[in-house]
Amino acid sequence: MTRKDQKADPDPMTDDSTAYTLIRPRHWASGVIFGSPHSGCVYPDWFLGSTRLSLNLLRSSEDAFVDRMIAGAPDSGAVTISARYPRAMVDLNRGADELDPLIIRDIPRNPQNQRTMAGLGVIPRVVSQGRIIHDQPMPRAEAERRLAAYWQPYHRALAGLIDEARHRFGQAILIDMHSMPHDALNHLTAPRPDIVLGNRHGKSASARVTDAIAQACQDQGWRVRRNSPFSGAYIASTYGRPERNIHVVQLEIDRSLYMDEATITPRPDFGIFAARVAGMVRALSTLDSGGSFGSSVAAE
Repeated sequence: MTRKDQKADPDPMTDDSTAYTLIRPRHWASGVIFGSPHSGCVYPDWFLGSTRLSLNLLRSSEDAFVDRMIAGAPDSGAVTISARYPRAMVDLNRGADELDPLIIRDIPRNPQNQRTMAGLGVIPRVVSQGRIIHDQPMPRAEAERRLAAYWQPYHRALAGLIDEARHRFGQAILIDMHSMPHDALNHLTAPRPDIVLGNRHGKSASARVTDAIAQACQDQGWRVRRNSPFSGAYIASTYGRPERNIHVVQLEIDRSLYMDEATITPRPDFGIFAARVAGMVRALSTLDSGGSFGSSVAAE
């Protein structure tokens, strides 16, 4: 069945669950999804009362305003899904089993991956610059409650979108949107990239899809680097299956280009930068797995 034969999508719909906001376009063009798992900024009173850090310090690990910058994607034919709650509470780009025994009681001290050892497991121990979030470990029941309330709903929705895209269009392309601290690139020689694309060195997305995303970024005047220092984390490694025409690319934007990192506030020229992001998003919303824009995609 070709796209011409498909029934139109229903009116644009917002699925505003407790854990995430999912917005569908009137016509889903080609199975492209923009995700923003780290832009959540709803900090419940119970969480703020349990941490030693100020709200501003907690927000240092947040991909602030990324959800705002992709908000126009449904108008161009793509789906968006954004977290509502912050990474400091639960990290949606980590596996549910990446549990840190230094912050969660009764967790076996088995060998951990480097992220978890650094305090960046699914329930983070630290935020930016290694700042400790809690004074003491939490009960395992609290960690499991957070996973059930925030992690599982987001990933059920994301997996469902990917399956739906594959069924309807024969492909799914997830562009997983993030921001990176400016100092994360201090070790790189000039010229520094503005954007880092991660495709797990080809394991989570094809070269054609990655090339097309890189070109859309370069068309906006940004310097692009691939897979260093970020090649993609849990979402890319779990969902990216280019051999099945499921492509996931993690896209990291240098935060200093659009915000004051110390105060977590937009720069005066935020609107200009956001318009450039919107142009990139508009171009990518009709991407197909052959690396083309705006072409028809056959559905299974």
